[in-house]
Amino acid sequence: MQQEQRWPPLDLDQVHAIPIDQRRNIVHRDQFRPLCDPAGSVEDLFNSLPDILAARELKAAADAVACSIEAGAPVVAALGAHVVKVGMGPLVIDLMERGVISAIAMNGATAIHDLELSLIGETSEDVEQNIADGSFGMSEETAGAFRESGLEGSRGIGLGAALGNWIHSADAPHADLSMLAAAQRLAIPATVHVAIGTDIVHMHPGVAGAPMGEATALDFRILAAVVKELENGCWLNVGSAVVMPEVFLKVVNIARNIGQTLDGITAINFDMMSHYRTSRNVLERPVQRGISLIGHHEINLPLFRLAVLQKLRSRDSGEAL
Repeated sequence: MQQEQRWPPLDLDQVHAIPIDQRRNIVHRDQFRPLCDPAGSVEDLFNSLPDILAARELKAAADAVACSIEAGAPVVAALGAHVVKVGMGPLVIDLMERGVISAIAMNGATAIHDLELSLIGETSEDVEQNIADGSFGMSEETAGAFRESGLEGSRGIGLGAALGNWIHSADAPHADLSMLAAAQRLAIPATVHVAIGTDIVHMHPGVAGAPMGEATALDFRILAAVVKELENGCWLNVGSAVVMPEVFLKVVNIARNIGQTLDGITAINFDMMSHYRTSRNVLERPVQRGISLIGHHEINLPLFRLAVLQKLRSRDSGEAL
C-alpha cells in the first residue's frame, strides 16, 4: 500500500530571482592584477599577485614587518625544526644580517639540526632505520656539544648563546649554515627552549638535566626581556606547532603582568597546516592581529623574504638591504 508523501517536492515557482548586479559579492575585478611578464622583476611578480586570500595575507605580512622595522620595534622569529630540514636556515641568517630579524627563538630539535648542519653539512637521520637497532639519536658529537653547551649556558649566558659559541670554537666546517652561530656573530639574541625528554640528546648519560634546565630557563628569561619590548613589533611563528606557541603565550603574559601593554603586535604564522595552538596561542589570544600563511616553508619563506625586502625598498628605507 503506497503511503502519502510527508514532504512533497517544493514548488520552485515560489522562488524569486534577483538581478546579479544587486547581489553581494566578495570577489571583484579590482582585486585582480595584470599578469607578470616572464622577464619581469621581483617587484613585477608581487604587483601581479591578486588582492585575494593568501596573496593578500602575504602582502599584509610583509607590510607588517616593514612597519615594525620603521618603528624600531623587534621582529622575532620562533622556529620549528622543519625550517632547518628544508634548507631555510640560510634565509633566516640573511634576514638577520639585513637587520630584518632582530631575535630568534627555537625548540631543542631546531637547535640540534642547526648544530649538525654546521658540523657535517647533513642532518635529519633516518629514524625508521636507526630505531630498529637502537642507534637512533646516538650521535656522539651532537650529545657532546649539548653537554658542554648546557654547562656553559647554565653559568649565565643561556643555551642558545652557548651553542653558538661552541660552533665557533669548534671551527665547524659548515658554520655558515648555522643560525645559532650567526646570531652570536651578529650579537642577536638566540634562545633555545628545551622540553626534557623530547630531543635525542636527552638519551645520553652525559647530558645532565640540571645544567640543561638552568640554561634553557635562562633563555626563557632572555626571550621574555625581548618580548617585553615587542610593542608594534612582529612575532613570526615558523613551523612550531606546540613548544614555541606555548612559550610565546607565557612571555607575552609576563610582559603584561609587569605593566607592558604590548599593543600593536602582529603575529604571523607559517605552517603546512592549521593547528590548535598556533591558531589560539599565536594568532588569537595574545595579539590583536594575526596573519596565517599556510603552505610549504621552502616555497612560502622565500616568497616572504622577497616580499619584505621589496616592501622595504619601495618605502626608501632599505638602501642597505
